[in-house]
Amino acid sequence: MSVSSGLSGRYAKAIYELAEEKKLLTKIVDDFTSLKKLLGESDSLSKLIKSPAVSKSDKQNSIIKILNKAKAQKLTIKFFGTLANNGRLILINEVIDDFLSEVSRINGEVKAEVISSFKLDKNQQKKVVTAISEATGIKKIILSASVDESLIGGLIVKIGSKMIDNSLKTKLNRLEIAMRGTN
Repeated sequence: MSVSSGLSGRYAKAIYELAEEKKLLTKIVDDFTSLKKLLGESDSLSKLIKSPAVSKSDKQNSIIKILNKAKAQKLTIKFFGTLANNGRLILINEVIDDFLSEVSRINGEVKAEVISSFKLDKNQQKKVVTAISEATGIKKIILSASVDESLIGGLIVKIGSKMIDNSLKTKLNRLEIAMRGTN
């Protein structure tokens, strides 16, 4: 297992091994994905987790109530309760990301981020996934698409630490720099 090193990586490795051992990996992935979405949507939950003014036990009670209400697996509830009890709930986003990244890596999936000047429909997203797959030889690609209207046209594709910037904005910037150099 090659999750990121450090504390969040160790917690992610622990929950991965427990989930696999108890044959709950798919359900735990669903719990973690739902919690990640909730953390992204709820400022009050993020503030509660980050606040040094909130006690460990209050954080633990809150995260347990939230996960119970979300009908999360007992293992997920116990894991995040322990994280809170250990005063490590501040690492929640990193632990979730490390865990989900490791599951994807083991499943042979690669995450690709595509930024375009307009919202890509399902057909366009399929074409992008096919092009990335053909270019890289990777079969399982998880695509996340976002919009940046300042690109004017074209795409920016990020796969891991590699970035392919084929946007019109970048091409225009390069042309401007090249033209300055000829004076």
